[in-house]
Order: sequence, then C-alpha cells, then structure tokens
Amino acid sequence: MEGKGCVLTTLCYIEQDGKYLMLHRVKKEKDINKDKWIGVGGHFEFGESPEDCLLREVKEETGLTLTSWKFCGLVTFVSNQWEGVIYMCLYKADGFTGELIDCDEGTLEWVDKEKVFQLPIWEGDKIFFRLMEEQDAFFSLKLRYEGDVLMEAVLDGKRLDQGAVE
Repeated sequence: MEGKGCVLTTLCYIEQDGKYLMLHRVKKEKDINKDKWIGVGGHFEFGESPEDCLLREVKEETGLTLTSWKFCGLVTFVSNQWEGVIYMCLYKADGFTGELIDCDEGTLEWVDKEKVFQLPIWEGDKIFFRLMEEQDAFFSLKLRYEGDVLMEAVLDGKRLDQGAVE
C-alpha cells in the first residue's frame, strides 16, 4: 500500500530444524532484490493488517499456511534509489502446514541458519537476523542505503557503529 511516499510491507523468516526458508530472488528482471536471498513477504493490500498481509503473502509465495509466528520488529528503509520510505513488519515463524510450491519471484530453499550470512544478502539484513536470534524484545531498526551500501543503521533510536553491522 502506498501513500505520501511510504510503502508498507511484511517479511517473514520461516524456521524449521535449524534452517530458514530463504527466497533467492532470480525470476524478475526489475527487482530491487535481484540475486539477493531474503525471506518471504510483500506489500500490504488495502484494508490488511500486518498479520493479514503476512499470512496472505506467505501462502502465495510458499504454499504454506502459518500456524505460529512472532512479530519481531519494524524496519524502516531509506535509500537514494527510490522516493519515500519503506516500512517493513518483520516476522519469524516456526509453525506451518502445507507443502512448498514453486514461487514466481525466485527459488525457495531451506538454508542452515549459520550459512545465511555467507549468501548474498543485504548488509542491514545481517543486523536484523542477529536481533531476531539474540533478543526477545520488539525492535525498531532504521537502515539508510546509498545504492547497495548501508550508510547508517539506527536501532531503537540509537545509531549503531559500522562494527555492529559486520
């Protein structure tokens, strides 16, 4: 959903047996996430709550129906590559039913949690992966990019130094 320069999205990392279900974005030509590995999710439709969007997008992209999930944080993306701001509701899930389907946005693959950082992922994603794993509290994370380069990360109103990103 877009309005006055903001886009609302969800992103979910589904966990099973020490692995995350990752989406390798390789199928769309015009894709800000092209060739990156991310979770599953997408844009809100009119009238949806974050959970409505989460459940619909996961079902559409994976064929799975979530039965257990946690709202981990709100991630704010700012970039010189687009106008406005993207607000992403970040979830992780550990319960689902159904069977995986082919995704029209990329290739779905279960990846060992410790191998995720070896994949081509956004620098800022490394921060929220750590937060999802290491803390139980809800967080607000602002990530400012110039091109593909993470220029600033602010966690709960406090700027993180670049060492925290690595």
